[in-house]
Amino acid sequence: MPALHEGRLAALDDRRLTPPRLQPLADGGLGTTAPVDLPIMSPRLQGLWGADGWLSLALWGGGDLGRVRFALPKGRLTYGPNLVEGNGCGLWTAQSVPALLVAGHLEGRLSPARRPAGWDERIYPPAKVVARDGWHRVDLPWGRLALRNHGEETVIALGADEDELSRAMALSPDRIRREARAYAEACDGLPQAGPLLRSLVRQGLHAARSSIRHGPGGDFAGLAAGLAYSAPARTYFRDGYWTLQALLPLAPDVVEAQIDLLAAGVRPDGEAPSGVIVSGAAQSAAWDELRRRRPQVGRDSRRTNEWWSDHFDSPLFFVLAVDDLAGVSGRRGVAERHWTTITAIFRRYQRLAKAGQGLPLKPRHDRDWADNVYRSGAVAYDIGLWIGAADAVARLGEGLDATLAAEARQAAVEARAALDAALWTGAWYADYGGLDGEAEGHLALDSLTLLRWDAVSPARARAVLSAVAQNLESRNNGGQPWGDWGVMCAFPPYGRRADVRAKSAFGFRYHNGADWPWLDGLYAGELLRRGLPGWRYPLTRWWETSLQNGWAGAVEYFSPPYAPGSPLQGWSSLPAAVALQHVSQVLAGDPAP
Repeated sequence: MPALHEGRLAALDDRRLTPPRLQPLADGGLGTTAPVDLPIMSPRLQGLWGADGWLSLALWGGGDLGRVRFALPKGRLTYGPNLVEGNGCGLWTAQSVPALLVAGHLEGRLSPARRPAGWDERIYPPAKVVARDGWHRVDLPWGRLALRNHGEETVIALGADEDELSRAMALSPDRIRREARAYAEACDGLPQAGPLLRSLVRQGLHAARSSIRHGPGGDFAGLAAGLAYSAPARTYFRDGYWTLQALLPLAPDVVEAQIDLLAAGVRPDGEAPSGVIVSGAAQSAAWDELRRRRPQVGRDSRRTNEWWSDHFDSPLFFVLAVDDLAGVSGRRGVAERHWTTITAIFRRYQRLAKAGQGLPLKPRHDRDWADNVYRSGAVAYDIGLWIGAADAVARLGEGLDATLAAEARQAAVEARAALDAALWTGAWYADYGGLDGEAEGHLALDSLTLLRWDAVSPARARAVLSAVAQNLESRNNGGQPWGDWGVMCAFPPYGRRADVRAKSAFGFRYHNGADWPWLDGLYAGELLRRGLPGWRYPLTRWWETSLQNGWAGAVEYFSPPYAPGSPLQGWSSLPAAVALQHVSQVLAGDPAP
């Protein structure tokens, strides 16, 4: 399914797209008079109905299955979570099984996928294609895909095996419509808000809820990061953590299952990869074969179940997720179950902090969330996570390990005491102070982890937030050339060329100044938590830009010279989660002009 392959998405990032504009509607839907891309994710099925009419389909953990072309819908269209509806046309996605319904003219037969993923270099036997009156079917070694006509409508079903396909094919068009509309209604988390905010929350909850993936038998199979992060299927520590903020009050069982799944990815010494591979057997075997054969892949992902080994921030997010679950739901049994793992993580960073006078020093590599940047030494973002995790260990350890809890409290005290001398610039906290003595002193939005976990004084926090408003909000920054379009993740661009690579080598791109909705949520959340004005801009500006560009869902990142990142990104649900956490303030309105 080329339309979903990460390589194609990366290629799209090199050209400017100008799709039609979407209008937020009073009911939370998105209206348009011309088709736009619709990303689709349900517990098993995933796909993309492109504005060109091609519908690409895949299974979570299994891979691409094929695509089919439908006539483009005409007239007024309304887009919602996993659906689009118009006069005599539309698409609806089931939730209980991997099936969807398309109303409209089928322009061609099924086009089977040649391989499960673009990187898979194995040779597969040709697809078995069967066509009879009213239906088509494709059998592939890794899955099945079938279409059945129902008058002017077509049911499309997928399955990893015959049993799953049969269950999907058994759903009637009416049942699929009901499931799709019920799911869209369940995502409507702020119906009392105006069209912009209501649609933001609706699509944000969709991004979080649709990230919950299942195996063929209905078992939990991890949180997907986004539509483009599925081959091989993997689930991330950091992306998952920010996605969990929307899911904690809605699905604590899912949060607990995600923690249990990630625990298997933490090494005995507290190291953890960026993500854990959760593919099915066939895709996992293909990936492991590639990892062993290609030195670059094997270097980055050193073990069978790991996606990008040894990420500096991942273990800390594990501790923070356990603490959040205990705080929101009272489920402290998870901490007890994984206390050995939590202890190993704490000891790892405790050792790293010895050389940094209480601050864990990051080696010079590109393995935290800014994975195109060689940050090293005292990194503000990572220090915020460390202080938050130390406080979490102190809380969780009160009834489990009093000695370790006391050590964690002391570690947090030492880190807070050392922070200003290491990174305070007089106006904000520097991005990082390198191991070579050189510092990147620009303002980075991810340094707000220091505020989220109360690593700094209230006065310092207000100063940082003021600096963010003046320097990172594009409406206030005349040093960037595109006017008012969102909140930059860093400014000015990185000063040392050797510290950035790939997409981030370009100013205002990716980690070097793009707008990331999860960071917008972090920023807006700190303003709301502290009762400060100005929160509406970071909370909603990214969504206004998305609608202006015709992006029907929460994207990963964007900036004016480049196309956006992955559609339907789970951690881009954070602005919606923040709005719901501070619902009274949000509905009362922002006192700032």
